[in-house]
Amino acid sequence: MMNDSASTQTLLDASKIQATLEQLAREIAADLPPDTPTAVIGIRRRGEVLAERLIGMLRDMGLEGIRHGSLDITLYRDDLAELGPQAIVRRTEIDFDISGMYVILVDDVLYTGRSARAAMDALIDLGRPKAIRLAVLIERPGRELPIQADYIGLRVPQQDVQVTVLLQESDQVEEVRVG
Repeated sequence: MMNDSASTQTLLDASKIQATLEQLAREIAADLPPDTPTAVIGIRRRGEVLAERLIGMLRDMGLEGIRHGSLDITLYRDDLAELGPQAIVRRTEIDFDISGMYVILVDDVLYTGRSARAAMDALIDLGRPKAIRLAVLIERPGRELPIQADYIGLRVPQQDVQVTVLLQESDQVEEVRVG
């Protein structure tokens, strides 16, 4: 399926994003340890949107008591000096102690692994979770750090493409593009 740009391909449309998230939710639900407090935390911006959707799906599956929050990793990025005044610091919204919790960390794309590393550093500063599991909508090659996702919606095999996730809540369009 192609969109309006000849060099950009639509990889997932709205219905395929929904189906992919439903599959991720089923995989996460199957792995949740019994009798362990659980939290789903999204990395700001698109990760938090995906986390909110996953929470709703998990609740629809009858899983109750799962906490949720949003994590800003700006101050934990290893390229913060390069960003300089362009860096926008947003709020981390986690109003509970993550110590001892089983945390599902959610992001839109796993590429170099640097955002996931920054997110784990930020989480550890908030407490000592029992475990952190990474869920991503898209995984693509190009890891610079030894980080892998536990739950993957779709693997993009090409290393030399740009992956763009657009979500209705933040972009007023719903699709994943490569190009």
